[in-house]
Formats: sequence, structure tokens, C-alpha cells
Amino acid sequence: MTSHDLRSQLASLTTEAFRPELAGIDQLPTLEIARLMNGEDAGVPGAVAGQLPRIAAAVDAVAERMARGGRLVYAGAGTAGRLGVLDASECPPTFNTAPDQVVGLIAGGPAAMVTSVEGAEDSEELARRDLDALKITPEDSVVGVSASGRTPYAIGAVEHARAAGALTVGLACNEHSALGAAAEHRIEVVVGPELITGSTRLKAGTAQKLVLNMLSTITMIRLGKTYGNLMVDVRASNAKLRARSHRIVALATGAGDAEIDQALTETGGEVKHAILALLAGVDGPTAARLLEESGGRLRAALTHAPN
Repeated sequence: MTSHDLRSQLASLTTEAFRPELAGIDQLPTLEIARLMNGEDAGVPGAVAGQLPRIAAAVDAVAERMARGGRLVYAGAGTAGRLGVLDASECPPTFNTAPDQVVGLIAGGPAAMVTSVEGAEDSEELARRDLDALKITPEDSVVGVSASGRTPYAIGAVEHARAAGALTVGLACNEHSALGAAAEHRIEVVVGPELITGSTRLKAGTAQKLVLNMLSTITMIRLGKTYGNLMVDVRASNAKLRARSHRIVALATGAGDAEIDQALTETGGEVKHAILALLAGVDGPTAARLLEESGGRLRAALTHAPN
């Protein structure tokens, strides 16, 4: 693609549109600029709401594959890639997922999290190599993330994953995007032109974060990683999380502090096991066995527990 073609393509994108009414924004009082930004951001949830049926369909498809052992992989460049890495990195401490169960790929590798890697976003071949390194299978789900919906790295990842039989999702912030067309599930959250022309880390980035929150969180709910709205698979890796674990067990069972401490001790600090032990009146090993037989789903384990 020539530089002229690229300029023409960018000029056609909503996310790149220039807003002449904001041309004097640098001369406004700081508080007025803050009000403008806040007003812009207020419209993002409504744009996401318009895509909820598509988001829900994608979640159900991802959860079905993950229940069979598949992985959830995000692939993007720049801000979009960083948001995918962020969402993936938060799944292990929140839902006790394995490190390779939810993966974030960013064009240019880990260095691109903090420094721009020249040309990485323009390489479909780089995306293919990154996915090949993961040995993508038909059980996996790959989500390409790109505000413009034209980023070659994200499109290349989706096309390569789809050819391998994996589930594919295209998350963009422009309608009729090439990324959406390449994917089995198209999610296009149109938030409009940015306050600062082309700065898609703003509204577009916020929209992508909201959608990624939904994709991972609701998938984990579907996989039984929560009990109601409690993070029963939380990994107690520090003092705050240990205190949170105690509180979660208390909320789920209504037990006293001494009982909870004993249950957590007997179950090696596993919140889900401790809740089952207290609610079903079983010991730690029995709780572990019941959960294993129920695929880690606490509600199912409670149903199968001895009365």
C-alpha cells in the first residue's frame, strides 16, 4: 500500500476524523477541557450497549471452547495490544487461570508494552509467527483488537487463526472494518471521532477495555469461576488477597472467623474448597474430590455433596 493509499484509507475512518469545532481546545481553561473529555467518555457505554448481542454470542462461543481446554488469545498492536495484554495478565490472580490459558499478544513483543516497535503493527507475517509459537488449535479462540479495524497485525492474527480452525473475534471501533470481515464474530463499537484527532487511546481505548472486560469476565462466569458475584477462584498471593479470601468465604457461608480460618487452613487457602467444606459439612480432601468431579463448579459440587 502506498503512502497516498494509506492516507486515503485513514481519512475514511471515523476514528481518524477531524473535529473543527475543537480546533481551539488548547486555548480553553483546563476545567473546560476536562468537562469536554468527560462528556465524550459518557457516550462510550451506550456505543458498547449497541454491540451486546454480538458480545454475548462471542462469549458463549469462547466459553464453549475453553470448557474443552481451549485458550483465549488477544492479538493487537499499540494501545489495542496493551489492553489485551492487560486483560490477560489480570485473569490468573482474579480467576486462578493457568498462565497460558488467557494470552495477550502485542505486535513487537513485550518490549512494545512500553516502547513503540517500528513496523510491527504492519506485519501480518509477525502475527502468524506469534500464533504459530503458541501452536493454535481448533479449541482456541483468537480475538483481534484494533481501533481502526485495519491493523495488519490484528487482521493477520485473525486470518491465520481462522485458517487453523480456531474461533475468531474481531474487535474494532469502525463499522464495516476489514478486521470484522475477517473474523467469525464481528464486534464494532463506534464511538466517533476522538477529542484529539486520531488519538484512539481515548474513547476507542475505553470502549475496547469495556468489551475485553466482558469477554474475559463473563466467560469466566460461564466456566464456573465465580459463585454468584464472588471471586471464589481468587489466588491469595498477598496479604490483601488473603484478607479478601477470608471475606469471600464469610459472604458465601455466613460462618464465623474461627470456622473460616480452620476451613482455609484445611484446604490450603483454596476459597472454593473452603466454601464447599463449610456449606456441605465435609473435610478438605472430600471438598477437593467433589470439585474435581464437578469440573471445578461450586454449585454443581454442592448439589452432589452428601446431605
